[in-house]
Order: sequence, then C-alpha cells, then structure tokens
Amino acid sequence: CMNYMLPLSYAWGNFSVLAVGIWAIVQRDSLDAITMFLTGLLLTVLTDIIHISIFYPSHDLLSDAKRFSVGMAIFSLLLKPVSCYLVYRMYRERGGE
Repeated sequence: CMNYMLPLSYAWGNFSVLAVGIWAIVQRDSLDAITMFLTGLLLTVLTDIIHISIFYPSHDLLSDAKRFSVGMAIFSLLLKPVSCYLVYRMYRERGGE
C-alpha cells in the first residue's frame, strides 16, 4: 500500500476488513460482526489475487521498493487462509453453524 503500485481499492478493501475485524474483536457476543469479518476476509482473498495479477509490474520496471511491496502483498495473501480458519473457529465458538 505504501508504494502506490497497487490501486487504492486494494488499500481500502484491506483496511475496511481490518476495521470490521476490530469491531468483531470488541463485540465478543455479536455473531453478525464475526460473519461480516469472515465474509470480508474471503472476498479480499479473491480481490487480492485479481489486484496482484493485473497490476504486477514488468521485470524492467521493478525497483527494490516495488519488489518489497509486491512481496508483502503476496505474503499477506498467503496468510489470509490461516486467518480465515482462525476466524471460522471463532465463529463456531460464538454459536455459528
């Protein structure tokens, strides 16, 4: 997000899911908050794949900062399934089916 290689929709999507995640942590009894957080995480997995594949720069335009930015975006994408699993377990603990 800091290198401006990916569009603003990438940042807005991830930061909005982060805000919903904070809401889900604060309201421990709310099943709606954790459901929205899990849905948002699953949607950002799809949109992150699309953003990275469309806006990945060509090899000759890749500076060190852009390479680091893309690496962190891919690392975030790889950690999201683990986050989805942990959020699903929280969903089940709160009474979700």
